[in-house]
Amino acid sequence: MSAHSRAHSHSRARSFDTAATRYAASRPGYPPALFGSVEEFTGRPLAGARVADVGAGTGIASALLRARGAEVVGVEPGEAMAAAFRRALPEVPVVRGDGNALPLAGASVDLVTYAQSWQWTDPGRSVPEALRVLRAGGALAIWWNTTAFDVPWIREQHERAARHCGVEPRSPVRPSDSEAVRLAGLTGLRAARRQLRWSRTVPLDTHLANLGTRSAFLILEEPARHAFFVAERARLGALFPGGEVEETYVADLLMALRP
Repeated sequence: MSAHSRAHSHSRARSFDTAATRYAASRPGYPPALFGSVEEFTGRPLAGARVADVGAGTGIASALLRARGAEVVGVEPGEAMAAAFRRALPEVPVVRGDGNALPLAGASVDLVTYAQSWQWTDPGRSVPEALRVLRAGGALAIWWNTTAFDVPWIREQHERAARHCGVEPRSPVRPSDSEAVRLAGLTGLRAARRQLRWSRTVPLDTHLANLGTRSAFLILEEPARHAFFVAERARLGALFPGGEVEETYVADLLMALRP
């Protein structure tokens, strides 16, 4: 990656600090089956497990892990995101740091999780760091809510948003399991993948706020953001006259065991 590309990626990663409140209020959670898949893969319940949730943001995944009985510590680089985490989960510790240099002791956790945040790390550094802090038999789990390209309006919105933000639309063809493992930097580890389809129904305002927390929009100038969302509100208002939008996702989960 060039110096310019690294700087651009860093700018996008840190852009979430400008929208922490909207992020907490509008971003989706994750389906229960995802956490069930983690338990199945690791062969142990989350209840009582010591979990480091890295790139924890406002605590969306941390709250769900804690609800299943896990003992969670959040790791978050952004000041505003970490502050939102503390407001939402005052009883859960959160420390400042990122996956390339975890501020955690070696062999101190049973599970390291990344929800929507692995892409902001360098796997050449973040994989060894995850293995360092994992206890024997521990696991790394990374996941994203990805675009359901088979839903026409969702695919079309994704393409409109990419064009407006000047980024390349994602391919509707998902990588194979082996390619996904390679792209995540998990080659050589005992790894598994699960893809879990789920949906939620939210008010149009929540859907647009969620879309607006994507990093590609956060780094745009305000007039460009405003123009897109005025047009998108009118478009979706006609498509969903009741004012409720069904968002469909494919939660893409990758898991790997510490050797």
